[in-house]
Amino acid sequence: MTEPNPPGVLRDLRTRLHAEVEKVVVGQADAVDALLVSLAVGGHVLLEGVPGVAKTLLASTFARALGLEFRRTQFTPDLLPSDLTGTMTLRDRELVFRPGPVFANVLLADEINRTPPKTQAALLEAMQEGQVTVDGTAHALPQPFLVVATQNPIEYEGTYPLPEAQLDRFLVKVLVDYPSEADERALLGLGRRGLVPTGSADVQPVVGAHDVAVARAEVDATAVTEEVAAYVTALVRQTRALPSVAVGASPRAGVHLLVAAKASARLWGRHFVIPDDVIRVAPSVLRHRLVLRPEAELDRLSPDAVVANAIAATPVPR
Repeated sequence: MTEPNPPGVLRDLRTRLHAEVEKVVVGQADAVDALLVSLAVGGHVLLEGVPGVAKTLLASTFARALGLEFRRTQFTPDLLPSDLTGTMTLRDRELVFRPGPVFANVLLADEINRTPPKTQAALLEAMQEGQVTVDGTAHALPQPFLVVATQNPIEYEGTYPLPEAQLDRFLVKVLVDYPSEADERALLGLGRRGLVPTGSADVQPVVGAHDVAVARAEVDATAVTEEVAAYVTALVRQTRALPSVAVGASPRAGVHLLVAAKASARLWGRHFVIPDDVIRVAPSVLRHRLVLRPEAELDRLSPDAVVANAIAATPVPR
């Protein structure tokens, strides 16, 4: 008889990952949690922040601490779908498939909104199905598979906004903000060799693919009551009823919200979901799925404020 998964697997992974990542990246604990939650449930992450807040460093350090294969692709206007997924090449008079950078455990899609929609769409099948199809043949991606995409919120010239269909594939959108004053001082205190933090060489793999699989099974086993499931449904539907919203959260958003809440419960050491877990992850899961009406944008109403309004208007089960 197989023994059940030990309690607190995901919580233990969190402790180990934070210890390694914080050797290089300071003040981004929430972003690390979001990356871990997404990896544990098979989701993907969109990081949005101004240049210089360590989005790329965070993704690469996270992958190194996981001991997983990491690849970075700079998304540019001339990037072709085949540059990402791979292409058929002639070798010894035979056509063979040459895999692209998407064939990794962690793919950093840097500045994803700088490439045309055709190349952005090349990621859709990979994110949804865990495979890419080239010349009519499907090629499975390595597991676990995590896409970490970044975008700059202040510079829109020469960019291509992500379509709603692609945004909906991201489990969470994390706003990577400036660190606090104390964290920024701590950042300056890190040892460096030139511009490179010396702590980068000290980051060790502390988690493997097997640990991720066990954590995923732990999240799947997290209990959800009918009341909590009804609360998730009501909250998602409430986003569609608000007068400031043109397009509310999709049914897929409800699935993502519940699964993220299950992972959040495990991070807090619980084997069951409570409404606080749903409320905790709701902003990151819902903010990128809402399309606001023009008058709401003119009033400078943010997606986070809309999510807060939806939470306030939805009765919490007791």
